[in-house]
Amino acid sequence: MTNHPLYPKLLVFLQFSLIGLMLLFLKGVSIIGILIFLVGAIVGLLALTQNRIGNFNIQPKMKDNAKLITTGIYAYIRHPMYLSVLLMMLGVFICSPSIIEAIFLLLLTTVLVLKAKKEEAIWSSKTQEYVEYKKQTKLFIPFIL
Repeated sequence: MTNHPLYPKLLVFLQFSLIGLMLLFLKGVSIIGILIFLVGAIVGLLALTQNRIGNFNIQPKMKDNAKLITTGIYAYIRHPMYLSVLLMMLGVFICSPSIIEAIFLLLLTTVLVLKAKKEEAIWSSKTQEYVEYKKQTKLFIPFIL
C-alpha cells in the first residue's frame, strides 16, 4: 500500500481533513492553547526560512533536484513542519478538549508519522547523506524523539 502512487495523496488528504475537523469542532479558547499554537507557528516559520520554495513538498515524495536541508531547525529535527502542525493542533485540542478532538489529534499524529516514515524511506534509498543525517537528528522532538 505504501508504494501505491495514491498513497502520498491519501496521507495529505487525511492530514488536511483531520485539521479541518479539529477546527470545526473547536468550541473554546485557552491562553495556554493559543500559546502552544503560536509556538507551533513559529516552528513552522523557522522551517520555512531554511527551506526554499521549490524544495518544499506537501506530499511525502521527493521532488526532482531536492536538496537536503541540515541547517537551522533542521540541524536538530528532520520534520519541523510536522512538529509545527502537531503543536498547532495540540493548541487547538487544549482550547477545546474533548474525546473527539483527542481522537482527531491521535489520528493526525499517526498520519504525520506515516508521512515522515515514507519520506525517510525515499530519502534513505536515494542518498547516504540522509542516512548519516538521521543518525545526528531526531524525528520530531530535539534530543528526544
